[in-house]
Amino acid sequence: MIAKEHVGEMTDNADTTTPEKVHHGLPTLKLSTIFAMTFGFFGVNMAFSLQSSQMGRIFQTIGADPTKLGFFFILPPLAGMVVQPLIGKYSDMTWNRFGRRMPYLMIGAPIAALVMILLPNAGSFGFGYASLAALMFGAITILFMDLSSNVCMQPFKMIIGDMVNEDQKDKAWSWQQSFSNLGGVLATIFPFLLTWIGVSNVAPKGEVPLSVKLAFYIGAGVLLATSAYTIFSVHEYDPLTYARYHGISDEDKKKKQPSLWALVKKAPRSFWEVSFVQLFDWFAFQYLWTYGTGAIAKNVWNTSNPASAGYQAAGNWFGIMTCVESLAAVAWGFLVLSHTKPQQRKLWFRIGLIMGGTGFIWVFFVHSQMLLILPFALIGISYLTMQTEALSLFTESLNGQNEGAYLGLFNCGICLPQIIASVASFAIFPLIGKSMPSMIVIAGIMMFIGAIAVGIIHPAYSAKTEKSTN
Repeated sequence: MIAKEHVGEMTDNADTTTPEKVHHGLPTLKLSTIFAMTFGFFGVNMAFSLQSSQMGRIFQTIGADPTKLGFFFILPPLAGMVVQPLIGKYSDMTWNRFGRRMPYLMIGAPIAALVMILLPNAGSFGFGYASLAALMFGAITILFMDLSSNVCMQPFKMIIGDMVNEDQKDKAWSWQQSFSNLGGVLATIFPFLLTWIGVSNVAPKGEVPLSVKLAFYIGAGVLLATSAYTIFSVHEYDPLTYARYHGISDEDKKKKQPSLWALVKKAPRSFWEVSFVQLFDWFAFQYLWTYGTGAIAKNVWNTSNPASAGYQAAGNWFGIMTCVESLAAVAWGFLVLSHTKPQQRKLWFRIGLIMGGTGFIWVFFVHSQMLLILPFALIGISYLTMQTEALSLFTESLNGQNEGAYLGLFNCGICLPQIIASVASFAIFPLIGKSMPSMIVIAGIMMFIGAIAVGIIHPAYSAKTEKSTN
């Protein structure tokens, strides 16, 4: 269904009356508009941060074999590979009175909130410790949580591609990732703070502590509130305005929507180049999420027993370190990356991966709680940089057509490395003596390989700039 033209809403988003305020076909947006379209990621990442920081802890608490953890971590990226391309493709064709991308957020947010409430209760329904029923319930809940979270996430990415010009794109992506990390701060610090104020951080064998459950409940509420803010604050362009800003002709609009496979076959070069780099950096972060709690428990608390108070304390501290990551990322995003020039994207991408590799390997040598702050700060800076620059380098090659589908397909370059890492862990983990700290070293090596691989990227914007100056 085609939306009515609402030109009045257009003026809320951009100043379209002054020619010099139009860059690369799209107008310059007010900062308040960029804030509205990026702040909602705060709540979405609360779901992902709680999932990534607490998932290993939850599954080991309900009795999962540490050597089989990789199985549970395959499900979320697998869901992302399926959901995000489909959401992108079909939202490209969705035009109704609620917008183009926002209807999917309206559906995904309530479902994600409900599943967030169910996940930490995987061991609380009487299935029994280490029982197949408990583990399957947890696995299915994780799958549905990631399905719904991906439905929430994709609209936020697509509206930046739809509405933000090249001169503001780094600012928008870095703001979005910064708010994402702020959501991560709030999410991952909750179990620690709740324990500090007296909420129980231990539970009967096979059950998740109340501190973790309450963190998920609060996260669900924040996800709903921030998603609602974006839905009511962002006014997407109507079809005619969108076509005009992106230079899409009537002839182009009449063309049949290509299949996802057809889009893959004619994907811009940067799609493959940036995805190749991401093969290494997302591989690394999958091991951090899978083995981070166990590595800290072994190095700092000298325990590998998930039922011990020391292991649960390590779980809380990993949440605090994820908070450190997020704070470092936010500072880096607002102070550095939001001022990055398009021609510098490749340089900052490489710098970010080198900092991350250094942080990962540094974790292996640290046996003090407080000293972990330094390597985790580097890891946080790396996490924000690699997402901001990867998205900027890829989307500068897009022309406004099939924007959502391509962003969804691009997400496969994030999900596939996580699946590969999880499958590889079945061989690597036993090979290195089932040492979780050593798995973090492997993650660091992968980041350094990724930094070298950045050299293959050919930025489309730089190429356009060179042509225009010659």
